[in-house]
Amino acid sequence: MSAEDRLKELGITLPEMPPPNVNPVGANNIPFVKTGNLLFLSGTIGPAANGQRVVGKLGAGCSIEQGYECARETAIRILARVREATGSLDRVRRVVKVLAFVNSAPTFTEQPRVANGFSDLLVEVFGENGRHARSAIGVAALPGDGPIEVEAIFEVD
Repeated sequence: MSAEDRLKELGITLPEMPPPNVNPVGANNIPFVKTGNLLFLSGTIGPAANGQRVVGKLGAGCSIEQGYECARETAIRILARVREATGSLDRVRRVVKVLAFVNSAPTFTEQPRVANGFSDLLVEVFGENGRHARSAIGVAALPGDGPIEVEAIFEVD
C-alpha cells in the first residue's frame, strides 16, 4: 500500500502549512532543504493534542500521553512539509534520522516515550521504510513553551 493510501486509511488529513517564506516565529530559516536525494526538515512544533493547545514541561504539568500526542501531531505537520517538498509522500524512500527535543523538567528522563508519538506514526505510514535512527533529548525550554520540537531527514526520489 502506498504512503498516501495509508494516510487515507488512517483517516489523517495533512494540514495547510504556512508558505515556506513565512516563518511564524520570526526565525531566519526555511522549513526544508532538498539536496540530492535527501530532504532536511527544520525543527517543527506540533499544534495541539486532541484539539487542545498543550504547553509546558514533561514531568512538570505535561503528561507523557499529552507529549506523545503532540509528537504525533508534529509528525503530521512534518509529513505536510514532505508532501509540499516532493509532491507526494509516495516519493519517500525511507525516513533516515529524527531528532526530538522534549521540553523537560530537570528530573524527567522519559524523552524516548514522548518521541515515540512521532516515530510510531512514521512507521504506520511508511512501514519498515519509516523506521529511522533517532535521538530524543531533554531541553530546558522550547518556542511557545511547547512540549516537543522535531527535525527529520528523509531520503526521497
